[in-house]
Amino acid sequence: MSDEEHQFESKADAGASKTFPQQAGTIRKNGYIVIKNRACKVVEVSTSKTGKHGHAKCHFVAIDIFNGKKLEDIVPSSHNCDVPHVTRTDYQLIDISEDGFVSLLTESGGTKDDLKLPTDDALLTQIKDGFAEGKDLVVTVMSAMGEEQICALKDIGPK
Repeated sequence: MSDEEHQFESKADAGASKTFPQQAGTIRKNGYIVIKNRACKVVEVSTSKTGKHGHAKCHFVAIDIFNGKKLEDIVPSSHNCDVPHVTRTDYQLIDISEDGFVSLLTESGGTKDDLKLPTDDALLTQIKDGFAEGKDLVVTVMSAMGEEQICALKDIGPK
């Protein structure tokens, strides 16, 4: 063919560690699944038996764990689905900046300043009110597939 050297630039992340494969038939309600490249929590699973030579199919109804949108997918039960690695980490709240970012204290004693306040109004007012009252607040951050969001709040008493 040609004697030229080809150079490939990898611009996309393979995303290998963000998800793991799991057979569709083994995914249950309250489990996690990736639908349309979004990490979702399964709220309903129904399996349908098909004809003589077909596959049984699983119908998943799931809610995006970050924006709350409802997504649906139908997959043959013998096929593999992507399941996101979902982790929850607790951080102590240090500060809330005017532009909506929070400053959090990590386990190692460093700070994490790249998270925005949650979009959920009830949680947002709880965080702002508790912080204004000078309470020691611990927020739970859920992360999956490179996205992070504050999902819960604990009050560990006054400062």
